[in-house]
Amino acid sequence: MTALSPGTPAAPHEMQTILLIEDDAGDAFLVEELLAGAATPPKIIWARSLAESRDRLTDEVQCVVVDLSLPDATGLEALRQVITMAPDTAVLVLTGLNDAHVGVEAVAVGAQDYLVKQDVDERLLARAISYAIERKRADLAQRKLADAQHLSRENARLEHGLLPVPMLKPELARDGLQHQARYLPGRRQALLAGDFWDTVQTPDGAVHVVIGDVCGHGPDEAALGVALRIAWRTLVLAGHTGTELLTTLEAVLRNERKSPEIFTTMCTVTIDPGLRTAKLHVVGHPPPVWVRGGVDGGVLDVVPDTPSGPPLGIFTDVDWATIDLDLGDDWSMLLYTDGLIEATVGGGPDLLGTEGLIRLIREQGEIDLDRIITSVQEMHRDALSDDLAAVLVGRRPPP
Repeated sequence: MTALSPGTPAAPHEMQTILLIEDDAGDAFLVEELLAGAATPPKIIWARSLAESRDRLTDEVQCVVVDLSLPDATGLEALRQVITMAPDTAVLVLTGLNDAHVGVEAVAVGAQDYLVKQDVDERLLARAISYAIERKRADLAQRKLADAQHLSRENARLEHGLLPVPMLKPELARDGLQHQARYLPGRRQALLAGDFWDTVQTPDGAVHVVIGDVCGHGPDEAALGVALRIAWRTLVLAGHTGTELLTTLEAVLRNERKSPEIFTTMCTVTIDPGLRTAKLHVVGHPPPVWVRGGVDGGVLDVVPDTPSGPPLGIFTDVDWATIDLDLGDDWSMLLYTDGLIEATVGGGPDLLGTEGLIRLIREQGEIDLDRIITSVQEMHRDALSDDLAAVLVGRRPPP
């Protein structure tokens, strides 16, 4: 037995629970005496060996105080076993071995502190236990933060990799093609949502655009949206269009969705290589806004004869009608999900709606995607209630 020196009373502490692993009954008694002077004496659970301590270690234990001379383990090996046994609990070494080198190694192994019995008094022991507990809490919090940051970075990298990159030949810009897309998930700290879009130019020169909305707002819906977008791109590049393409996408939806209640609205556009005509399928989706000849003096309205049919995933054996459009030389078309038109107007119950979107475009004098989205965000006070995706495609005759 190595004597513990007396001292001044311990500073006030919150109620603590200590597991003391000490085979010497005299030293265990002195530890209890020293800590009894604290303003709030801790609850001490005494174990004589590592084997006994395994049975007495509970979730309420905040700190393990361990000697390095035990019947079933000695030295740093005893410490390693304690840390393995209680990885999320503060560990304080209290030993008769006055060896600075061992103390440094003990801290390196994972102990929060290393105390020598003959140098300890009431205040030092109580303070060391409190510091060890707080140090361990800080370490755990830092570790959780680092893990969360790492997970967030990995998720962001994954989601960025799943966002579409339009497949358009550079010479299309010389022919007057305009293309913009915006994507804003409603979930906080998310990059992907159930909304999706994509644009692909096939070898024949035609430009294909899709925008869709999987009902729901969670990660499962986001994953389903990615699956449908990739399936659409693959089918388009393989030469599939129209009802044949939609029927295959519906089969993908029914196979990949988590429940039979999940459905998807969608709008697909195929623009001919000359950029003057288009074929649309509006599958239970908000109709695109279409401008011919400019907002001032031209035609600004929604695409007529919409929708082409019901959403994917509700009915079977559906034949979606094709909408043919004569675009002309100077035109713009805005495809969007309902997050763009479900902003409330003036803080009241009325939604912006398609008519409000057209009014907003007319007030701004053109389809300016960023200005429109900024206006919608202001209506939502910068917090979107739903996911939002929008694609603006058009043609301005080259000079």
